[in-house]
Amino acid sequence: MPPVEHEDIMKTFILLAVAATAMAAPAFAGDPAAGEDTFKKCKACHSVIAPDGTEIQKGGRTGPNLYGVIGRGVASDPDFKYGESIAALGATGAVWDEASLAAYTADPAGYLKQALGDDAAKSKMSFKLSAGGEDVAAYLASVAQ
Repeated sequence: MPPVEHEDIMKTFILLAVAATAMAAPAFAGDPAAGEDTFKKCKACHSVIAPDGTEIQKGGRTGPNLYGVIGRGVASDPDFKYGESIAALGATGAVWDEASLAAYTADPAGYLKQALGDDAAKSKMSFKLSAGGEDVAAYLASVAQ
């Protein structure tokens, strides 16, 4: 058997690191175009307004502006008064990613109970998006890029 070259060891190490990273990354594939359509259900309470005032989605003010929500801290919009439980989750340093936002929209109170480990946790958001949450999350991620 020929001796193993240092370069071969490094190539193997890099390939293993890339493979491990790919396997560790969550498989999440929402459809932004479908999410834009599904967002119509969210517009009664939420808008998507860019920092410069551009209205990407005109909507209600019952819920927080969702521009830039992906990658933003949970309950971190300074212009919105959040409920106690979601504010408590935000205080932990939790950040919205597409998977967590999709899970939250499917069952807001259930998500907070699980995330906080508190069966008494409540959500001011009573609407449950039974399908398409991953698409809405992908849409919201796409508009704030």
